[in-house]
Amino acid sequence: MTEATAAPNALGPPLDPEHRLGAVVHHDGTTFTLWAPAAERVELVLIAPDGSQRNLDLNHTGEYWTGFVGGVGHGQRYGYRVHGPFDPSHGLRFNPAKLLLDPYARAVDGSLDHASPLIYDSSDGDSAGYVPVGVVVAGSEPPPPISRPVTWSETVIYELHTKGFTKLHPGVPEHQRGTYAGLAHPSVINYLTDLGVTSVELLPIHQFLTEPAIAARGLPNYWGYNSLNFFSPHAQYSSSGSTGEQVAEFKAMVAAFHAAGIEVILDVVYNHTAEGGFDGPTLSFRGIDNRAYYRLTHGGVTYDVTGTGNSIDTSHLQVRRLVMDSLRYWVEEMGVDGFRFDLAVTLIRNERHEVDTVNHPFLAEVAADPVLGRVKLISEPWDVGQFGYQVGNFGTPWSEWNGKFRDSVRDIWRTSSDGVKDLAYRLSGSSDLYGDDGRYPYASINFVTAHDGFTLRDLVSYDHKHNDANHEDNRDGTDDNRSWNCGVEGETTDRRVLALRKRQMANLMSTLVLSTGVPMITAGDECGRTQYGNNNPYCQDNELSWFDWSLPAKWSSHLELTKKLITLRAAHPTLRQWHWFSGQPVVPGGRKDMSWIAPHGGEMTEADWHDGNLRTIGMFLAGDALRGTDAEGNMLTDNSFLLALNATAEAREVVVPDASWAPAYEVVLDTSHSGVTEVEAGAVVPLAPRCLVLLRAL
Repeated sequence: MTEATAAPNALGPPLDPEHRLGAVVHHDGTTFTLWAPAAERVELVLIAPDGSQRNLDLNHTGEYWTGFVGGVGHGQRYGYRVHGPFDPSHGLRFNPAKLLLDPYARAVDGSLDHASPLIYDSSDGDSAGYVPVGVVVAGSEPPPPISRPVTWSETVIYELHTKGFTKLHPGVPEHQRGTYAGLAHPSVINYLTDLGVTSVELLPIHQFLTEPAIAARGLPNYWGYNSLNFFSPHAQYSSSGSTGEQVAEFKAMVAAFHAAGIEVILDVVYNHTAEGGFDGPTLSFRGIDNRAYYRLTHGGVTYDVTGTGNSIDTSHLQVRRLVMDSLRYWVEEMGVDGFRFDLAVTLIRNERHEVDTVNHPFLAEVAADPVLGRVKLISEPWDVGQFGYQVGNFGTPWSEWNGKFRDSVRDIWRTSSDGVKDLAYRLSGSSDLYGDDGRYPYASINFVTAHDGFTLRDLVSYDHKHNDANHEDNRDGTDDNRSWNCGVEGETTDRRVLALRKRQMANLMSTLVLSTGVPMITAGDECGRTQYGNNNPYCQDNELSWFDWSLPAKWSSHLELTKKLITLRAAHPTLRQWHWFSGQPVVPGGRKDMSWIAPHGGEMTEADWHDGNLRTIGMFLAGDALRGTDAEGNMLTDNSFLLALNATAEAREVVVPDASWAPAYEVVLDTSHSGVTEVEAGAVVPLAPRCLVLLRAL
């Protein structure tokens, strides 16, 4: 390690009164500030282009270490060496031989050498040159905000991978494929606007690393759920450079999306870090204050409720500050419009590691924050620890990934549900989960597939996972797929099987988009993307995971169906209501806002609801019962709709409700393509096996 220098006036003594952590650029230099309350000494390491180091001691003020360095500015690479006791059995992991990344670094340069033993704190060797380092980034203007904010009732989320979505795009310049600039390319944005989605949800773009065990198998962490730093855009997604250029490129991408009227939502991983378990590499947090940043058990062992080896401890005030500062930074400086929190339950565990959905200070701080109050907040309401499944329990202002929607919709269409009672809750917004705590139906983020699991095409093509490419002997990935291969496992040329699969895909997509709540579509599900049965391609940075841009033409009928569904939803408030249904008229003399229709044409009876074999149901939505007014103060009205589905393997004759509901109906969607265009009130109508029909009241 280079010997520290203490040249006179090299570091200015004053600490920013607001304790602005990280590297703050001024006109004549940069102030560096690190929170390290248990440290005995902290050295700032300035790294030259040739790798040589200049070490400067920071001044100690309370829990902070700070100093001003004249002549240092944008693009300077740096790190820290933190001195203190090394006693792992008591959670103390100080070792000045380890070059540490600033938790508040705005950009990260360099890679991790997994083969080097110097990255572990059991080694006394200098880890410089083997680990990523921070980059000083000067402030710049944030991207312009979206011209018209997207309300929750209008929102249609599209989950995509920053690299994988454009890596094979023929219209994107080759050097921009797989980057932020590639996502911002007009051909990509035009595809999304033509599809009709309102919001892109990006898989993790915080700087992340591949875990040593995965690297040892010769594979990368492709998805990115292994954050190293919570402020830095992942440098490998930048086409322009990694010494601050990634920040500007990310902002330009956000600006391009906003100009097209599309929101940017980040999938964020604050529940753990890339430092792994007790024997993982020491790269940042562990060497600064291991006992504060991580949940520990006796003997200094990390307490893991994430399945990654460690869990961030947001019961600690400074750790919560880190998360809150990061969130505000991404909104105020980087321009994003919302967040999806991976394994969010970890963030609401208290100092005893217990889940606290009522009084956890993280929930209170998020709810009270004026910056976060103007963006979308989505929780993945579970982790892998005790009592980790908390769907429905996050309260305002949170929306949640509704795993029960996924399971119920998959079950009904594979003919394995216990009747239709649970499905009715999912179709109508999941009031059983979100109707008792002041939230609205948009608290339910409805999804049938996500990055984690089968694609939509694979959901109807495979009964079992096929994850051999992951080199884990097919042990990884869930076995609870709730899928059905339609009679043949995997790829086939059987036309009957292929036709059935396409209808099942249409049924699943239609159920997703037409249900009350907020639909989330996984990229490629609109055009038949397949992973050939791999339900956990987290380590597949190749054609298995990348978006195949030949598919939109090959699967044009399914793509057009998806566009039609999104267009119908956007055009008709009846199909995207943001109030709970009461089953009562909203206007005097009007129809009930929503009614459940049995196959016999009348409303569902108690016996119908308890019929475990019933998988045919109708949902009538009254357009004259919309709550609210338009901009001129007039009562909102719209068409009424009848959604009918038959999830059985046999044709079913159903009776359309009598004329008191509507005199007649126009068929606007039929996944069986029966050819029926109009239906009279009270008529007996055959529903084909496994089909969904949407009728508009005339």
